[in-house]
Amino acid sequence: MTSESTPAGEPQTARKPQRSLAGRLVFVAAVWATVALALAGIFLVSLYQSASERAFDSQLEIHINALISGMLETDAADNGASTTLSVADYSGDPRFSLPLSGWYWTVRQAGNAEIIGASKSLVGDPLDVPAIGDKESGAGFVAGPGGDEIRVLQQNISVGETPYIIAVAAATADFWADIYEFGRMAALTLCIVGLGLILAIFLQVRIGLKPLARLEASLSAVRQGEAERIDEALPREIAPLAVELNALIGSNKEIVERARTHVGNLAHGLKTPLSVISNEARTAGGPLADKVSEQAQIMSTQIQHHLERARMAAQRRVIGVSCETEPVLSRLIRAMNKIYQDKGIAVGFEQNGEIRFRGESQDLEEMGGNLIDNACKWAASRASVTVASLIDPATNRDMFTITVEDDGPGLTPEERAEAVKRGRRLDETVPGTGLGLSIVADLAALYGGTLELDGSALGGLKARLTLPALVDRR
Repeated sequence: MTSESTPAGEPQTARKPQRSLAGRLVFVAAVWATVALALAGIFLVSLYQSASERAFDSQLEIHINALISGMLETDAADNGASTTLSVADYSGDPRFSLPLSGWYWTVRQAGNAEIIGASKSLVGDPLDVPAIGDKESGAGFVAGPGGDEIRVLQQNISVGETPYIIAVAAATADFWADIYEFGRMAALTLCIVGLGLILAIFLQVRIGLKPLARLEASLSAVRQGEAERIDEALPREIAPLAVELNALIGSNKEIVERARTHVGNLAHGLKTPLSVISNEARTAGGPLADKVSEQAQIMSTQIQHHLERARMAAQRRVIGVSCETEPVLSRLIRAMNKIYQDKGIAVGFEQNGEIRFRGESQDLEEMGGNLIDNACKWAASRASVTVASLIDPATNRDMFTITVEDDGPGLTPEERAEAVKRGRRLDETVPGTGLGLSIVADLAALYGGTLELDGSALGGLKARLTLPALVDRR
């Protein structure tokens, strides 16, 4: 714990956000689902495109076969032994007759670029097709007469001893439009499926992690002091964790009870001998007896202090111990107002929201009582108590401060350093043992807190006590 905690009344330091297990599970699953569905979409579109190309080529092949059957003529004089190619206009599809309709055919001799027959739709423009060589057939995408992309299917045939190449081509605008529409619908469908999967994953994670939320709530109830054990009625995967936590809580309580027993035994064992020594010294009288009585009293005070400190050190390790600050401090202030009413001291109190101290109420009462009592002793007319929550920037822990101020004479920086030393009394005329502020500082340190002394805006001393807070984050 550092001395740089946020003062009372100032805004709290923002708590560093914690990473969510459910968020990570949903994020990883969503990323995997997105990648898998994207790859599936690419694969489906690729399959559809391949199937569309085969269907497109089949349609072109039908026209090639119709062209071939319409152009081949058999010589009856040779009893069917002689076949010739008669190039005539193919009218199997009206689009071959419409100018630049996107559907074309040509016939040329193999190895010769000269066209010996073409569809009317070419209107005299050449149809540039890739060479297929000696292959039986070939297909590909090329630029058509109008500049639009077309797909060409070519086939080698031999009429007599003369080889020919027949090519049929069609515009691909509708072909790509169908593929684009399929891709768009596939993407839309997969997006809907993906969103449904992500929603299902989210619900699965939320439902699947509900037992952890129950475990968290049960553990929080133990921390808040509302329950003594964690509910073990959990799924078999995490039930052993609850069992082990309950075993840890039980072991913790046993250790604390054992420490309390030892402290009590020690206190009882030392109290009687010291009482005997003090009584004998008072009975004997004389300088030596007075000295022995004085030292016995000092020993008794020191033993009581250290036993109390040992008790606090054991108690602060008990799981589930906490108390609200407002009832404890309000009760102390009411008591101080009655005790110091003859001096006319008015003690003000301010607290924003509910704040819980992670510790015993009697410890808070002892620390707060010492500070408020000290302020009332030295105040001229008024004192104030302010409680505010904060987050320690060094450790990111939930803390709170109790700031006690008075309008008394105050202390110099040197006197503030001396005031927290055990047994130091800066003014012997005021009743007390000089242990009050040192006890507060020691108890605060046991809880991981601090006690700081400074000048007050009221003119006197300002004591700021910083202690751990218990925040319910359910």
